[in-house]
Amino acid sequence: MLHYKVHNSKKPNAQWITFVHGAGGSSAIWFRQIRYFSRHFNLLLIDLRGHGKSKGSLDIPSNNYTFAAIAEEIFEVIDHLKITASHFAGISLGTLLIREIANKKPELVRSVIMGGAVLHLNFRSRMLMRIGNTLKSVMPYMWIYKVFALIILPKRNHKESRLIFVREAKKLYQKEFVRWFKLTSEIIPKLKIFRQLPLNVPTLYIMGAEDYLFLPAVEQVAKQHASAGLFVIPKCGHLVNIEQPEVFNKTMLQFLQQPAI
Repeated sequence: MLHYKVHNSKKPNAQWITFVHGAGGSSAIWFRQIRYFSRHFNLLLIDLRGHGKSKGSLDIPSNNYTFAAIAEEIFEVIDHLKITASHFAGISLGTLLIREIANKKPELVRSVIMGGAVLHLNFRSRMLMRIGNTLKSVMPYMWIYKVFALIILPKRNHKESRLIFVREAKKLYQKEFVRWFKLTSEIIPKLKIFRQLPLNVPTLYIMGAEDYLFLPAVEQVAKQHASAGLFVIPKCGHLVNIEQPEVFNKTMLQFLQQPAI
């Protein structure tokens, strides 16, 4: 089973929030959300396979390294804890896993918060993927990851989130990184479906105004999907929960406290 942490609220009958990190991260990236949200909710923080304190999966066949299979591992934790419904908060590629979860078990999902959401890969993003795919087996993965971090988080005010991004990735093994990178072959067709089909639950996108790779697609989708809202944080990059935690936390809490949710 995946490694996880639970933070129980003292509030009676508190609802759950399940936090899902992105590729190369760990549950540690939510450190600026734990105290704030545990006053109101029970929190579940999960380390995805091979990340944080979760064991790697080198004994798992390559053909079982899919978003669907990883979502099943998250369901295993949720079932173990007897959680019948939860809000889900994700960052970066973790937002794709939340979409997978919502598609497979919509009854489990109360609402969705997507930070630094990935909904489309533009030309530059696809070139990054192709270069990484070519080099992933011959070049130390941290070199690739550091280049990605600089491109995704290029500005001076992104430095802290960029360093955390790289620090957490160091906990991966080379072979584990290669397997995660192979998931990119699934991404483009999935993103096309996700852009076309709205979620049937309240959805909030929280994006940085300087998240130039991914913000334009999210702006388009938020206009098209009636159940989706968008909040853009000024002077902020891709990892919104780290770079602007006060704004991120306040915006997310206001969304969760709406009467319809």
